[in-house]
Amino acid sequence: MSKGTESSVRIRAGESEIRGELFLPEGTGAVVIFAHGSGSSRHSPRNRYVAKFLNGNGFGLGTLLIDLLTSEEEEIDAYEGAYRFNVSLLKDRLLAATDWVSKNPLTSNMEIGYFGASTGAAAALMAAPERPGLVRAIVSRGGRPDLAGELLSTVKTPTLLIVGERDTDVLKLNQKAFDQLQCREKKLEIIPGATHLFEEPGTLENAAEAASNWLRGHLAFRRQDQAQPERRRRNPVLSLFADEEEL
Repeated sequence: MSKGTESSVRIRAGESEIRGELFLPEGTGAVVIFAHGSGSSRHSPRNRYVAKFLNGNGFGLGTLLIDLLTSEEEEIDAYEGAYRFNVSLLKDRLLAATDWVSKNPLTSNMEIGYFGASTGAAAALMAAPERPGLVRAIVSRGGRPDLAGELLSTVKTPTLLIVGERDTDVLKLNQKAFDQLQCREKKLEIIPGATHLFEEPGTLENAAEAASNWLRGHLAFRRQDQAQPERRRRNPVLSLFADEEEL
């Protein structure tokens, strides 16, 4: 496990309070905020796997796994599905977490990235334009960027969409959303053999590495006084529609 500081946090979001888990590797210069959706939470095993991958493996990125719904809202949503597609609410909660990171003494000087899954991806794409210059990179894994609607055209933040090759319906939605994105740097990566939950052997690791490479390329993942020469790693993934220079 990476050396660093781990803490449970509570963040005021309007009249509500949301909870999260913050991990800051030693010397890190960036924090990736995880936006969960569709009935998920900070306890999602897939997103926790990705978070640990970002914390270690030489990347040293900080992570904030945050519940965008309160405990009461999660209970209602489990039975009625009343909140999981309320992307405007999820966006507002994500903005509250973003503002908290930007003001917290431990993280105020760090760069910020978003990692969104399912409807959390739409929340991330909707939130980033409201904090121009603060959010430096966005990654969507198996996300629903299409739910951001017309706001997709306002996104300027470098954006990576990761989708499973066999997640055919979501892949089509991501391809359409990709065409609507107007940011200068955008990329759609398709993970071979993966379905929606990336349960097939090696597929979640491939998705995590793709996310790591994107975030590492756009965030100052180490503080300047501890920066190491940057190295690039290639992904064993299919890359389509890359609107960026090959690095």
